[in-house]
Amino acid sequence: MDNRCEEPMAQGSDTSEESNWLDVEPDVERVEIVSLFDSKVFATLPEMLQYCKQQYGFDLVQNVQRLQLDFLGAIKLINFIRLQVNNKSTLPAEISIGDIEDDGLLKPVLSNDAAIFSLDEVLGSPTEAQMGTSDAMDDSYIDLQKNNRRLEVELASIRESFANYRLAVEETLDRRWGVNDIPGPSPNAKEKDPSGYYFESYAAHDIHETMLKDTVRTDAYRDFIYENKHIFKDKVVLDIGCGTGILSMFCAKAGAAKVIAVDRSDIIDKARENVFNNSFSDVITCVRGSIEDVELPVTEVDIIVSEWMGYCLLYEAMLPSVLYARDKYLKPDGLLVPSSATLWIAPLKDEAYVLDHISYWHDVYGFDMKAMQEGIFDEVRIQSMPNSSLCGQPYPFRVLDLYSTRPEDLTFTARWETELDSGTDNIDGFLIWFDNFFCPSRSDPVPEATATAAKWAAESPGHVAFTTGPDGQETHWKQGLLLTGSRMSPDSVEAPSRLGGQITFSAAADNARALTLRLNWSTGHEEREQSWELK
Repeated sequence: MDNRCEEPMAQGSDTSEESNWLDVEPDVERVEIVSLFDSKVFATLPEMLQYCKQQYGFDLVQNVQRLQLDFLGAIKLINFIRLQVNNKSTLPAEISIGDIEDDGLLKPVLSNDAAIFSLDEVLGSPTEAQMGTSDAMDDSYIDLQKNNRRLEVELASIRESFANYRLAVEETLDRRWGVNDIPGPSPNAKEKDPSGYYFESYAAHDIHETMLKDTVRTDAYRDFIYENKHIFKDKVVLDIGCGTGILSMFCAKAGAAKVIAVDRSDIIDKARENVFNNSFSDVITCVRGSIEDVELPVTEVDIIVSEWMGYCLLYEAMLPSVLYARDKYLKPDGLLVPSSATLWIAPLKDEAYVLDHISYWHDVYGFDMKAMQEGIFDEVRIQSMPNSSLCGQPYPFRVLDLYSTRPEDLTFTARWETELDSGTDNIDGFLIWFDNFFCPSRSDPVPEATATAAKWAAESPGHVAFTTGPDGQETHWKQGLLLTGSRMSPDSVEAPSRLGGQITFSAAADNARALTLRLNWSTGHEEREQSWELK
């Protein structure tokens, strides 16, 4: 309220009149404190609280003391009550801390809620409580305490306003693509989903830092996109599981006309900020949700790019989502990035590893702790192993051509065989890894099963590939180590020269995103079978 007197003084007025004029007290704004439970208005907070206590049986001060709330906690309590009343919801029999833990309750429900700004009248300050009397306090210090509390409320309001502003910007950008007009589940809806933990895990920053710092992974996508800019120029690109938005920004920088970045995890909020901060908002739009649930603002796309690979390639079961999008959105001549993958297996013998991770538990400072080995032979261990630990030739047991692979093809049994290194009389386990291939044309043949990533990439301009195997640079996928729980029979007359058998990939019985690997192998005179879980 502006209390300045703007009416000019009459000419000829004397000094006394001028002095009297300036001494006039400004009008005092009348404070109106609205009841917590209805629209009745009071002049003071104590009057309002007494009314609520008599008419509704609610004692605000007693509840603040019972919950041991600080000033901001008391604000949340007031706003919680007002929200419940506005929504015509019944208050809990006894309000708990859990009811008011949401920081969104710091935003006043009533604009300029005088009840909040008058809380000092009934709560006092910690210093007053400790000293037992406000008379012992310096008036200026009391004013400072009150101003601090007012500033805390204003700061909370400003933060909320900024959050609303950012949301408004996001919605404006989405409207540019027509996303807000698309029917379907609310982007903010918290659905019950058995695999919800999977998406929640990708909301954390650490996992994205790990992936971005995996230069083998990130460089492969960057190099393919930048070395094939002519493919991406003026195209519509779909990025599935966009995470931080790095692949979408690669595509936008390469000249894509539109990029639609989709992710169900809360990381999509950070992707939007990254897109905005790098001035790609006119090209990239971020859509929250599973690709199976959202409707895109386009009916078809030229290119689908996705980093869908998990441990042992198929862990996390994200590939079916890519195949779904391929069938629904990709043009008949559209491109998949990457375009194929090959799974490899090799026998392993590593005495140093066994000593450090298995035999170790038999004697820990003189104690037998073999109980700690529980699960070691039943679970896939994600481990980066040296190439020297292999004791036989790697075998490519499965090639996935992403243009023709069907979801049902991801549960499979495949044959494999290997020639053991000379002198190998036993094995400690098997190693699983995969190679990824990025091809700029659908007319190019799928890499042969035996094609190595490095050799294939060097064959033609525009080709990019990488391996997660032990003979390449370490990646965050590492390799899947399957330790065998038994040794080959010592009764063998001679060491076997070959191993062969079958390997089965299937979803775990209790988790569709986890894997069960089953392996059987034969040395020619004995057969073994074992299974491992990757959860």
